[in-house]
Amino acid sequence: MTRAAALEGLSSQAASERLKLEGFNELPAPNRRDGFRIALEVLRQPMFALLIGAGVVYLLLGDRVEAILLLVFASLSVAITIIQESRSEHVLETLRSLSSPRALVIRDGQRVHVAGKELVREDVIIVSEGDRVSADATLISSQDLLLDESLLTGESIPVGKSPTASIPGGADSASIFAGTLVVRGTGIASVHATGVHTEMGKIGRALNTIDTEQAHLQKQMRPFVRNFAIVGAVAGAVTVVLFGLFRGSWLEAVLSGIAIGMSLLPEEFPLVMAVFMAMGAWRISQVQVLTRRASAIETLGATTVLCTDKTGTLTENRMSLVSIVGDSARWDQQPDAPMASAISDILQAALLACPAEPSDPMDLAIQRLAEHQFKSKPAVSQALELVHAYGLRPDFFAVANLQAKAGETTATAYAKGAAEAIGQLCQWTDDQRARINEQADSLASKGIRVLCVARAPNLPLGKMPDTLEALSSLPFEFVGLLGFTDPLRASVPAAIAECHSAGIRVVMITGDYPVTAKAIGRQAGLDAEEVLTGDELEALSDDELAKRVKSTVIYARIRPTQKLRIVQSLKANGEVVAMTGDGVNDAPAIKAANIGIAMGGRGTDVAREASAIVLLNDDFGSIVHTIRLGRRIHDNLRKAIEFIVAVHIPIAGLAILPLAMGLPLIMTPIHIAFLEMIIDPACSIVLEAEAEEENVMQRPPRDPKSPLLQPRRIVWAALQGLLVLALLAGILIGASRLTLPEPDLRALVFTALVLMNMGLILVNRSFSASMVRAFLRPNRSLWIMFGAVLALLTVAVYWPPAQSLFHFGRLHWDDLGTVLAASLFSVLALETLKSLWFRSAAPSFKVNASSGGKPL
Repeated sequence: MTRAAALEGLSSQAASERLKLEGFNELPAPNRRDGFRIALEVLRQPMFALLIGAGVVYLLLGDRVEAILLLVFASLSVAITIIQESRSEHVLETLRSLSSPRALVIRDGQRVHVAGKELVREDVIIVSEGDRVSADATLISSQDLLLDESLLTGESIPVGKSPTASIPGGADSASIFAGTLVVRGTGIASVHATGVHTEMGKIGRALNTIDTEQAHLQKQMRPFVRNFAIVGAVAGAVTVVLFGLFRGSWLEAVLSGIAIGMSLLPEEFPLVMAVFMAMGAWRISQVQVLTRRASAIETLGATTVLCTDKTGTLTENRMSLVSIVGDSARWDQQPDAPMASAISDILQAALLACPAEPSDPMDLAIQRLAEHQFKSKPAVSQALELVHAYGLRPDFFAVANLQAKAGETTATAYAKGAAEAIGQLCQWTDDQRARINEQADSLASKGIRVLCVARAPNLPLGKMPDTLEALSSLPFEFVGLLGFTDPLRASVPAAIAECHSAGIRVVMITGDYPVTAKAIGRQAGLDAEEVLTGDELEALSDDELAKRVKSTVIYARIRPTQKLRIVQSLKANGEVVAMTGDGVNDAPAIKAANIGIAMGGRGTDVAREASAIVLLNDDFGSIVHTIRLGRRIHDNLRKAIEFIVAVHIPIAGLAILPLAMGLPLIMTPIHIAFLEMIIDPACSIVLEAEAEEENVMQRPPRDPKSPLLQPRRIVWAALQGLLVLALLAGILIGASRLTLPEPDLRALVFTALVLMNMGLILVNRSFSASMVRAFLRPNRSLWIMFGAVLALLTVAVYWPPAQSLFHFGRLHWDDLGTVLAASLFSVLALETLKSLWFRSAAPSFKVNASSGGKPL
């Protein structure tokens, strides 16, 4: 393919047709679960086995209607689980698509980002440093391109690539392969293989997908569920033996044992956990944040330090070139401001130091100003050809292009970068360094980012050094300074203030000039008095750095490799660290952080793969919103678990109490199965959709080591269940002494149980808000669920066919009044107890503003 054709690329229509014909550029994912696989998993659950067992017992007793009803309930249980988990799988599938490697492709002559799986053969892709190649392709053009092919070959040494090479693979070839990593340089390539036809597809290597389970929570929940199951099995077995011995009916004994086992088995936990994690990740994705690992949701609410870069995260990443300073002239951006020839010379040198196809915001700003100033490329640049390009390295903040006229034996090197690097190339004297630093400080104090420009003319063409810093022996001359502005995002000051109120210290880490970093920090609301530079950090020991990071909130002139030391020092102090980054060299720090956050817009695929969170819009406000959502998800999951614990106590009590007191059986497997149809949706839908607590961002981060099931909260849940059980026991004993017929007694107690369970949902909607304030918080799922439950309960109690199925009598108005009064009393009593319980448990929380929000 010619370069002219490459610049046009495929049309969108042609790409769409080829995608339909050849399929997505992806490998088979065996871990994806369809409805059939989910159904098989449900059929293996103990609750399903108990329902089937109870149905068999009813058949043996001759109660075919009850047996059929239980089978219907079993089918409903399977259907509800399949629907909810299929919904979760759909959400996860959407997230997998978002987390797949992206590709910069030329379609209809325009550069657009698409998901890697949407690439097709003959697409023209552009790869840059830090990208993960999405398909096998052949280079059309390249610039200093170096790839890491260790994923395919096992060789750790990166290999160079060139479009002029004839070797089909390996070093110095024209082929690049899916899954390999661009270490340096850029290239334009035409895709020749996708999906299973790539080299990666041939050897069966698949990309890792996001985690769908939360290991830490499962570790906590496993013994809890196991203990409940053991208690339920023992209680069921003992019930069978005692009932059979004392009442003589072993089939009814088995039925009672199954009922008690069902009442004690907390089979809702796995479903609630799965739905909360999947829906939590989906909710976070709605604010343009991708959760690649669900374990991040658990950690979000515990974050104590948030490390962020400046450009593009705190600022808008919309660079404008506003100042150019030379030895004898200066230009500042103003409407129709004239540009002296000396300033034009600096701008031209800066343009020649940029890539031919720039993507960096500052390179684009230089190009825009040059196009406006010169109306087209300068004549001198049109006559030059790129001989060699030196890319940015983590230990040398500068880039350079070696440009030469066709047919000539000499070239000129044009370089731009940080003052330290350009000073090394130009071998500044102390006087020069002081004068230029003074000019740079003057610009930086206004929040302007500064780059220096230099050039080395008349360099003989031949073997050149491999690194830019090795060129410092050549006669580089300083040309001038460039000043860029990148305005602070409007939402940042409020977001940082919200972090401080939540006890989260915000730390800015940037490679920018210290004075610039301090100016931006002040605008953002950070304590900008103390700035630690990369050179100062390098001179500190680990112990000294651990002390400095306790108070420092701005780090300037930091190299990517130094970010890792900062993260490790913060973690050594016991902080829970969230770390943002976008480059290849940011990956170690992102991975080392408790929560790694990659930039989705400008970030590299390597940074994305090392992260747990990806910001699709690169906005700092999205990080804060994600922390808020993380705290809400954790709160609501705790509410759901406490509700499950509370609601199982009265269910189990009503299954056991009649056996102990010689009263008629109230809870049979049919009734418990009916309740299970209510409990699962109530937990996984109603409480998951509950709005955040009012103080969610006014309380300190939780201790990450604290268990989800805290003893005090479990005691609170148990108290709720015991109070409801006590009221139900009073109703049961009182009504039985009044010789209420058994069907009427069962209807009375069951109705009271359902209404009190609904009251438990209302009580558990909020940890701190009163019932009245909780009612004002919108939750459409709650009212839909309540309406459905009340409709089902009315049908079960008053519709004759349903009455016979559940062995219910008719609920009279005085009985209904008693039930409503008891339910209202339970809610009011629990609300009063809750206000006292949580008021005494509320921790004091003061913010130390000088430390950026650190709790005292």
